[in-house]
Amino acid sequence: MRLMMGRASTTLKAYLIFLNHSWRNEISYRCLTGGKRLSFGWGNEGHTAVNSVAARNIPPTMPRFLQRASVDLAYLGPEPDRWRSPSEFALKNAQEPDHFIDLERVEWMKPLPAGRYEFYRKLYEKRAGTQGNADDYLPEHVGLQPYITMEVFGRLKAAFREYRHFRELRQPTVPVERAIVFYAGWLGHYVGDGSQPLHTTVSYNGWVGPNPNHYSTEPGIHWRFEGPYVAANIHANDFAGMVHAPEHLADPFHQYMDYLDDSHKLVERVYELDQAGGFKEKGSPEARTFTEQRLAAGSQMLLNLWYTAWIDSALSEPEHGKPAAPK
Repeated sequence: MRLMMGRASTTLKAYLIFLNHSWRNEISYRCLTGGKRLSFGWGNEGHTAVNSVAARNIPPTMPRFLQRASVDLAYLGPEPDRWRSPSEFALKNAQEPDHFIDLERVEWMKPLPAGRYEFYRKLYEKRAGTQGNADDYLPEHVGLQPYITMEVFGRLKAAFREYRHFRELRQPTVPVERAIVFYAGWLGHYVGDGSQPLHTTVSYNGWVGPNPNHYSTEPGIHWRFEGPYVAANIHANDFAGMVHAPEHLADPFHQYMDYLDDSHKLVERVYELDQAGGFKEKGSPEARTFTEQRLAAGSQMLLNLWYTAWIDSALSEPEHGKPAAPK
């Protein structure tokens, strides 16, 4: 957001032009990539703001170094979107499904398994029994959003555990502090994506299926909402007051899925607001309130996950069972 000046702002302008161009060419892109999709959540400004507001609310019971890392945490909000250059093909290709999940395609599976590979197995079984459009059930087409989120959350919790251990041994903690800040910032990107309703649906960039209300079916709504509109109209201070003290999550995976479900319920509302011109230029008061609420939801969930990782890192690790017998 406003942290970037001079040369950085020039880079940002070029980045925004690239993203807007990408959305205008979405159909061609999908043809070239076998149907894979490009989903940028909230743009640079929105992701920066989500992390920034969460960082402002880190409680004094959490490590002080994390409270002091607000600038770094904010910078890291857009980090995974920086991994999408074609010049790093392997990275770009591997991580694109991490930004979304089409919940309509997994309604039959609920509750979703907590493990990535069990999720894969169920999708491949579904694909094998599907006549027509079976590739819709490939994991990379369904999306892996909750799985990367929980995996980065796990990295953060493990790093907090190391930090506690080093403190007990009176050893230097700077290296693990740096790891914690990176994981916390990285986590914020996916949590922010999850607060954007169009990252939870097959209608991510144009309405799909029966359309009695005549919503837009043309590519463009996704970036129009989360990119230029947010950049021009919404700032961190606009929704900071909606975020409260963190809450411990007793079941992070399933509570995160509830969060995604809540976001998914608002897909049609995005289309209603867009149809009414809510995301054009300064937009409408209704669109502004809606967008602020979604960004605040992202900051709140991120703060809750940071806090939960910290609290749970103090718990004794369960003893590992004996390794399974070889098959």
